[in-house]
Parts: sequence; structure tokens; C-alpha cells
Amino acid sequence: MPDRGYIRLRAYESYAQIPLKNVAITITANDGTAISMGLTDRSGQFGPVELPVPERSAGLTPDTGIIPFASVNVHAALNGYEQITASEVQIFPDTVTYQDLIMIPLSELPADRAKTERFDTPPQNL
Repeated sequence: MPDRGYIRLRAYESYAQIPLKNVAITITANDGTAISMGLTDRSGQFGPVELPVPERSAGLTPDTGIIPFASVNVHAALNGYEQITASEVQIFPDTVTYQDLIMIPLSELPADRAKTERFDTPPQNL
């Protein structure tokens, strides 16, 4: 029986950390299956979203061949802001993973810059 882990997101504008309301959030599994979709609240928060993760015991013994966490992809979009995709966000058993989404207004970006910022989480050496 898998355990449960959680992810909570916070979207805000640039480094001023002004909360952004109504950011469209999509959380997907690595195979592209949608897990959760919705909008941030007035404080820029979304979640927590409960997710199935490997049993806690998988991370207690070395070299089991079992990855002791689940990973998801997060996409955030709001009209007038650079979109964000965070790949391979790691979710551990009985833990809340917090993912900040720093969104930059398109008006502050150079014209030749891509409209989507991509963040890839490197695998952990566990």
C-alpha cells in the first residue's frame, strides 16, 4: 500500500513576492496524466494536493532499487506573465513539498526571451 505525500504551491510576482491570484495550475505525472488542476487563491496558494508515494520503508534501506519518492510536473500560467514548468518535483512520504513559482511579468522580459521558464529538478543521490 503506497503512502501519501503532499505538494503545496505558492505563486508570486518576481522577487517582490506579491501573491498572484487565479494562476492556472496543472500538476501532472511523468507520463502526462493530469493529477490536479485549479487556480491559486488570493494569497497565491494552491494545495495541499495529496499524492500517492512509495512507502516510507523504501527510503530506509540502501540499494533497494526503489526510488523513495514520487515526482510530478507543475505548470503555472497567468495572462501577462511568463509561464513556468517545474519538472520532476519530488514528493516524499508524510511530507509537504513546497514549490515556489516566481512569475515575471512579460513586460519586464526582453522580446527575444521564451515565454515559458523551465526548471528541472535533478535526481537525488539516495
